[in-house]
Amino acid sequence: MSPHFATINHTTAILPPLLPWDSSNSPQFASPFDAASWICCGLMALLPLLHQETLFQKGPWSYRIPALLYVPQSSTILAFAEEREDVVDEHARLIAMYRGMYDATTHHVQWNKMETILSAQLEGHQSMNPCPVYDKVTGTLFLFFIAIPGKISEMHQIKTKTNLVHLCHVTSTDSGCTWSSAKDLTNSVINTTHKEWATFAVGPGHGLQLSNESQNLVIPAYAYRILDPGKTPSPHAFCFVSSDHGKTWTLGNFVEESAVECQVTEVHISGERVLYCNARSSRGARVQAVSYNHGVDFESGQRIAKLVEPPHGCHGSVTAFPCPTDEKSGCQDSWVLYTHPTDPTGRRDLGVYLNKCPLDPATWTEPSIICKGLCAYSDMQYLGQGPDGSPLFCCLFEFGTKLQCEKIVFLMFTLKQVFPAQC
Repeated sequence: MSPHFATINHTTAILPPLLPWDSSNSPQFASPFDAASWICCGLMALLPLLHQETLFQKGPWSYRIPALLYVPQSSTILAFAEEREDVVDEHARLIAMYRGMYDATTHHVQWNKMETILSAQLEGHQSMNPCPVYDKVTGTLFLFFIAIPGKISEMHQIKTKTNLVHLCHVTSTDSGCTWSSAKDLTNSVINTTHKEWATFAVGPGHGLQLSNESQNLVIPAYAYRILDPGKTPSPHAFCFVSSDHGKTWTLGNFVEESAVECQVTEVHISGERVLYCNARSSRGARVQAVSYNHGVDFESGQRIAKLVEPPHGCHGSVTAFPCPTDEKSGCQDSWVLYTHPTDPTGRRDLGVYLNKCPLDPATWTEPSIICKGLCAYSDMQYLGQGPDGSPLFCCLFEFGTKLQCEKIVFLMFTLKQVFPAQC
């Protein structure tokens, strides 16, 4: 793959094509794996960024809309994307997937061959917006998606105020080796409310299992609500929620602020667990909202001025992780990472942002750029502790040289690599 230009901690360097990390190939230091020192010395070519490779590549089919899920119980990383006839949204076909076995000792991922999930479809419909979630109690993997008939676009539904979307999922009990037939949940979950929306979608990107007593499963979503038949439908984020391990699902209430594609993560603050939602907006900056009852209701949305959006916005990803400086004290407070294009004029320069007080929209850091150039949607997962002792993450993102979605790239990095001063 082509070299990537990256700015980490405001130091520009070229990231070469990367191989799986091998400690025998890395220089030796008094303090093991001192990535921060390597960056400061400008030795980016020696920095063993743990894993980077192209998974989905434009060819006979195009691939868009990445989704990523880590299943620690089986040491599996699942990477999903829409398989399309071309990059146009309404030319989506099916959901494609890579299964990777993650070795936490070597921090290497061994990927199986790409496969298309043939059961994840309704006949005569496009399958779009993969949104996976894993229930660790039952061992069931749910892959949510939306199904749209023919080649009907989202914009057509908004203009005609005619909702044609179906809410569907397939399930797997062997970490994605085999899948059930598709189940259409539209009538049982949305019912007559379906007519009150011009259209809707899930995610895209991963869902979440909470740590409350019932261990709710949460699927982020948005809908264009027909609040006034004489006006354009208004988009709002919300969640589909299950409190019985996916047997039944209910509709959560909407975030008041206008927003579309969103992701959620569970944040621990001073002993309290809350659900944090970060959503795309067309108003120049992201929107956040917080739920104190596991995704059923959200407080009023807040504009996040530091998280700029390009024109018309773009999807981004959030994930919470334990504060690394408080591990010895036993504190469980969360920090949050966010990935998104950083250029306010267009979808370019994928960055990572950090917030150590995630409920405060004013405390986001400046971004560290992990991919210079054209980019778009991303999804991210927390993997635990990395080889340098700091939190480890993986990211799946769209990248290209002429188009923003020529390939979908998988990357692993640690907090110390992108924010060395914070570790």
